Amino acid sequence: MSDTSRTRTNGQSRPAEAAGSERVASARIVIPEKHPMVTLLGATDSLLRVIERSFPAADIHVRGNEVTATGERAEVALVQQLFSEMMLVLRTGQPLTEDAVERSIAMLRSAGDNPDDPSPSQVFTANILSNRGRTIRPKTLNQQRYVDAIDKHTIVFGLGPAGTGKTYLAMAKAVQALQAKEVNRIILTRPAVEAGERLGFLPGTLYEKIDPYLRPLYDALHDMMDPDSIPRLMAAGTIEVAPLAYMRGRTLNDAFIILDEAQNTSPEQMKMFLTRLGFNSRVVVTGDTSQIDLPGSTRSGLKVVQEILVDVPDIHFSVLTSTDVVRHKLVGRIVDAYEAWDARQEAQENTPPARKPSQRRTVKPPSARAPRQSHRTES
Repeated sequence: MSDTSRTRTNGQSRPAEAAGSERVASARIVIPEKHPMVTLLGATDSLLRVIERSFPAADIHVRGNEVTATGERAEVALVQQLFSEMMLVLRTGQPLTEDAVERSIAMLRSAGDNPDDPSPSQVFTANILSNRGRTIRPKTLNQQRYVDAIDKHTIVFGLGPAGTGKTYLAMAKAVQALQAKEVNRIILTRPAVEAGERLGFLPGTLYEKIDPYLRPLYDALHDMMDPDSIPRLMAAGTIEVAPLAYMRGRTLNDAFIILDEAQNTSPEQMKMFLTRLGFNSRVVVTGDTSQIDLPGSTRSGLKVVQEILVDVPDIHFSVLTSTDVVRHKLVGRIVDAYEAWDARQEAQENTPPARKPSQRRTVKPPSARAPRQSHRTES
């Protein structure tokens, strides 16, 4: 619980101290004067309540600019780390939000799996693009790994459910590379496959027919660039948005190429696309294998390619999960619910039906049979 009475205390952040038991510890964290407590704890202590809910095994009190945590040693150590990371983020001038605090706690709890992973403060300050007062950056550890992989590898596959930023972050890296003159053009493509519907005949020119399929890519471009410059860049061929069928027979040099909705490619289309790679080019392929709209029994090229290229050098597969969803919190829960349902369905399909016990008819010996009753009527 937070303490509403606050008194100023001078000093520095102090390490955890034993409190009677090897499993129990206490720590005092002194917040520097340059960080107003409201920026650290949130309006009406909203951020502090998030921390308290996330560390039920620790008792957290605030007095003035001093935070005290008592409880299980591991939990207290995480609380100390969390406040240190929060202060590092504040030093950059970025505000803290409830979502950022929750994601920071998740990153700290998963730390140790890979010592080379960045800290929460490094993730939240790793800006990719800034446009019209809006900054695009990773928001989760897996997103940061994904962005780092794009910097290190020629071909990167971004796999994960809807809302995890697969395409959006890839688009931001493409625009960043173009602005830094690392590439001469951006090529955005996706297969023109209907999402479980039959749209029928679409009127208009060829570009007007394919425009609905490519609209999400246009929307992302408008978030990252000056809208007035996009038509000019497209007219000059610096930015190209085209259906996947237009890639056949081409060699794409000095380009940042993004294939979106790759789960709707056939194995043949995936091979065709990947072999378009030219010199000084980079490729990012994004998709969600749980949302395949291919007809009939056609296998997804995105599923097949994981079996074929998993051990090829300079090709990386980044996997994002429901914990990386950056849309409404319900989206992550919906993804989890569908994955659990799919797992149950698959388990039922793979479980052979139970054999019914054979029911043998028992024949009684003649001596045990009841005497046949006579139905003759005497007159």
